[in-house]
Amino acid sequence: MLHINIKKIIEKLQIAVDNKELVKLQLTGKRDKTSDLKKLIISPIEIKKGYCLNFVYRYNTKDITKNYQISEGLNLITYALSDEFYNAEMITLNEKMNLFILPNGKASMKSISSTIKIPATFTHDKIKERLIELKGSIYLRELGITNADGELRREMSDKYKQINQYIELLAPYLNEIKTTDNLHIADMGSGKGYLTFALYDYLTNKLKLNIRTTGVEFRDDLVTICNLIAQQSNFDQLQFTKGTIVETQLDKIDILIALHACDTATDDAIFRGIMSNAELIVCAPCCHKQIRKAMKVTNELSNITKFGILKERQAEIITDTLRAMIMEYFGYKTNVFEFVSLEHTPKNVMIVGQKVSTTNNAKKQIIDDIAAIKKMYGIEKHYLETLLKV
Repeated sequence: MLHINIKKIIEKLQIAVDNKELVKLQLTGKRDKTSDLKKLIISPIEIKKGYCLNFVYRYNTKDITKNYQISEGLNLITYALSDEFYNAEMITLNEKMNLFILPNGKASMKSISSTIKIPATFTHDKIKERLIELKGSIYLRELGITNADGELRREMSDKYKQINQYIELLAPYLNEIKTTDNLHIADMGSGKGYLTFALYDYLTNKLKLNIRTTGVEFRDDLVTICNLIAQQSNFDQLQFTKGTIVETQLDKIDILIALHACDTATDDAIFRGIMSNAELIVCAPCCHKQIRKAMKVTNELSNITKFGILKERQAEIITDTLRAMIMEYFGYKTNVFEFVSLEHTPKNVMIVGQKVSTTNNAKKQIIDDIAAIKKMYGIEKHYLETLLKV
C-alpha cells in the first residue's frame, strides 16, 4: 500500500500535469545500491502525438530518453517511488515539493511556494547547453550543422546531438589521461570528420591541451574537404591523410579512435593501438562477420544460433566481448557501453580501453576465460588473437 505522502505527491503531480504547470520532477536516492540507474528526470514536452512526459534515465555512463503518454508516465512514476527511489523533488510554476522516504517505509514531505518567472516550455526546440558550442564555429558551418548565421539547422539537430554525446562520453576518460602535452590522436576512418573536428575543438579550446590530430580516411575527396575546413578553422595541428588503418604510417599514437570500422578493421585498429602502447583506445565496431562465420555450435546453444537474426546478435556480443577481454590481457581497463541511441544508428556499442596494467595471474585467468567462450561456441580463433599472437 502506498504511503499517504507518496499518494499526495502523485495527486499534486496529476494536477500540475493537467494544468500544464509541471516544470520538472526528479527522483533520486536509489533503493538498490548495485543499480547503474542514478536518477530519473521527468519533464513535460509537446510533440506531434501531443502533450507527453519525457523521462531521462540517467545511468553512470549514459542517458536514455523516452516519452510516455500521461497515464503511462504517471504509473511509471508511482512504481519508481514505490520500488526504485527514496526521494523526489517536484517543481511546478507555483510550488516546490520534496518527498523523503526512509528505508522503514516512513515518508515525509516539505512544500514551499515558489513562483517560476520564466514560463515552462514543452517543446524539443530548446537546445540544452552543449560541450560543443555553435556560435562562431567555422567547421560546424562548413559541415552543414549550422547555417551562415551560426544557427543549428533543424535537419542536423540529431547529428549535433550525436557529436555532443560523443564528447560527453569521452570527457571522463580524457580527463584521466596522464600525459597532457603533445598528445597525438589518430582517428582511423574519420569520414566526413564531424567527430574528429569536435574532439579537436574540445581538447584545444575547452581543455587547452597541446595536441596533434591525424584523421585517416581512404576517400580522396573527403581528405581534401576536411583539410580545407581545418585550415579555414585555424586548426593548425589537425590534418587529414589518405590511407587505411593497416597501411598508414604514423608516429607515436597516444589516443587511437576507430568508429564504425567494418568487421575485422576494428581489430586492426585495436591492434595498432595496443602495439603503439596508446593510453586510450576508443572503438565503435560495425559488422561482425568473422566470428559469425567461425561459430560452429554443437551444444544446447544451437537452438539459438539456428535462427539467423539471433546468431547475428550472438556473434556481435561474442566478438566485442572477446575484443574487450583481449585488451584487458594487454593491460587495458575496458568498458563497453551504448554510444548513441538506436534511433540514430543500429551500430551503437562503444568499447573504450584505458592503459593500466595486468598481473600475470589475471592474464592467465583471462586466457582461460577466452578459451572457455570459444569452446562453447565452437570458435577456433578470434582475428585479433591472430594479430597479437595470443
